[in-house]
Amino acid sequence: MTARTVRVVLADDQPLIRTALRMVIAEAADLEVAGEAGDGAAAVELARTLRPDVVVMDIRMPGVDGIEATRRITAAHPDVHVVVLTTFDDDAYVYGALRAGAGGFLVKDMALDDILDAVRVVAAGDGLIAPGVTRRLIREFARLPGTARAPREITGITGREREVLTLVGSGLSNGEIAARLHISVATAKTYVTRLLSKLDARDRVQLVILAYETGLVAPPG
Repeated sequence: MTARTVRVVLADDQPLIRTALRMVIAEAADLEVAGEAGDGAAAVELARTLRPDVVVMDIRMPGVDGIEATRRITAAHPDVHVVVLTTFDDDAYVYGALRAGAGGFLVKDMALDDILDAVRVVAAGDGLIAPGVTRRLIREFARLPGTARAPREITGITGREREVLTLVGSGLSNGEIAARLHISVATAKTYVTRLLSKLDARDRVQLVILAYETGLVAPPG
C-alpha cells in the first residue's frame, strides 16, 4: 500500500528558511510543499484554500504573527495541524503558540531531517515538542500573569492514568513511560490515548499543558 503524501504549507518571512525546507521536503517521498506564505495572514488564507495536513509556522512575522495565525487556523480547521518552528530565544512565545493550538514546537537549529520527522508525527495526530523545550515551556508558563492561581482539579481518570499524565507532562516519551512504570510501550500508548479522549485534549502537547495546569507537574525551580 502506498503511503499517503503529507501536504505542507511553509509560513516564514525569511525566504532562505522556506527555500531550505522546500529543498529538503522535495527529497522526501512522503512529503510535498503545497504552498508558501511570508506572513501570518497569508498562512491563514492558504490553510483555508489548500487545506494542507501541516502548516510549518514561524512565530515572528509581520502583520499577523504566528501565534494569531495558529489560533485562526486551528479554530477554523481542526484537521489542519500546525508545527511552530522558531529560534531558541523565543521562550516567551512557546506557551502562547501551544495554547493557540499548535501541535508541535520545534527550533530552527534542529537537524532538517528531525524537523521532517516531526512534521510526520504531527500529521499523524501526535503532538511533539523539541527535546529540552518541555521544561522551558512549563517554566515560561509559571512566569505568566495570572498563573499563580490554585491548580485546576482533574477528575474522571484512574490513578494509573494520573501517573501517566504526570510523566507525559514531564516530557517523557511512551518508551520512557513504559520503562518507568514497568509496562509495555503499547500499554503506555493506550494510556495516553485514553487520556486524550477523557480530557478532550487535541494532542500530546495539550496533555503537557494540562499536567501543569492541574498541578501534577511543578515548574522547575
